[in-house]
Amino acid sequence: MNRICLCLPTNRACAATITAIHQEAAYAAGRFGADVQLLILDSSDERTRAEHRRAVAALPPTTYVTVHHLDENAQRVFLRRTIETAGLPDPDRLLSLMLPPAVSYGACTNRAFLLATALGCDSLHRRDSDSTYQLHDGQPVFPVHHELPYLGRPAAEAAASGLRTDLDAALLGHPVSLAGASFVGELSVDIDGIRQLDDGVYHDVVSLWAPGDWPEERKRDLVEESFTGAGRAPFTGDRATLTVVDAMRVDMCNIAFDRAVYERVPLPPATDTIGSDYFLLHLVHDAGLPGILHNRHIENFHTPERRSDTGFPAYQRRFVKFLLSMLYFHDVYGRMAEAGERLLDDRRRVRADPIVEFLRESTTLDRAENLWRLDRLDTAYRKLGGRYAAFADRLAVMRGQLLDEAESDIEDFADLAQAWPALVEAARP
Repeated sequence: MNRICLCLPTNRACAATITAIHQEAAYAAGRFGADVQLLILDSSDERTRAEHRRAVAALPPTTYVTVHHLDENAQRVFLRRTIETAGLPDPDRLLSLMLPPAVSYGACTNRAFLLATALGCDSLHRRDSDSTYQLHDGQPVFPVHHELPYLGRPAAEAAASGLRTDLDAALLGHPVSLAGASFVGELSVDIDGIRQLDDGVYHDVVSLWAPGDWPEERKRDLVEESFTGAGRAPFTGDRATLTVVDAMRVDMCNIAFDRAVYERVPLPPATDTIGSDYFLLHLVHDAGLPGILHNRHIENFHTPERRSDTGFPAYQRRFVKFLLSMLYFHDVYGRMAEAGERLLDDRRRVRADPIVEFLRESTTLDRAENLWRLDRLDTAYRKLGGRYAAFADRLAVMRGQLLDEAESDIEDFADLAQAWPALVEAARP
């Protein structure tokens, strides 16, 4: 029986999402005969966790669905035990990279990866608490429908089944390593307020995540498609393609990885940085590993907290750190694209060693491009006025700190990637 981990990391109230994802777990078990380990990683406050506990208690018992609801204390116990078993140096620092005190999209998913390994799962399927399933003919549209049939199997089997494909014949012997779709609804990054105030400023800000040497036309194209997902058109029928999946076509709220990917390389553990959980999408693509790109898009929405007086500057800081991280990641992505299949071992699994090397080399880059980004952001936020101008004042004070953090985040990622194989081995049942 195929054992999978269907995972929901959360730091906010989402009782309705817990109920909905349990329905997807039941669908996976009933439709595909999967043994589903439903993993809820709960970093919310005590009152919210109590609501979640009640939601979990109310879930109907379902054959081949096991629910694990872990607060951060339980996660910390597991991590300490795993790190101790691995026998790695500086265990306290490793624990802080896996369970930092600040928000980290990559770290919460890394915890899910290790727990999926500990649970003996063959794949991990991630959803988000600020999203929900579309409905079609009154029924939820579950992404697991396309994730389970071929994940981990040779691409040739998927092609032979009649699945639409644009995969190069040379890659048919490679395993299907990823299955994913995108989202419909609101932008994935909560910056539509900028676009509503000034479309020109929105272009200037969003274009800052492109490499600095890109021509203006290419930046315009990037801005047009950035953070928009699959638009707003509702689901009307299934489409799926066997392909090397473009990272821009899928979203981490709607993704599944084979264990041969996430047990080899983790995600960046950067704190207060949106987009820090997308690295494996680029790695799978650049290594030429096949994937399933489907259209069971999840519906995205934004919680009000991000726009509150306290949430707004915190979220904008995460967005700025994302832009600064691109100095390093564009360099690493370029090296990965050049390496291609050299990123794989003789068993067609991704290799951690070249990734660690690329990351460490990127930290020697000149920071001039990031200084330029901060200057452009200062101008943009002040032009918008109001709370954006107030954030620009904060940004001016934080410049040096943010530059240092963007570089040290890459160093942390390299260190974690180097330690990752030992952590995975230690987590195995």
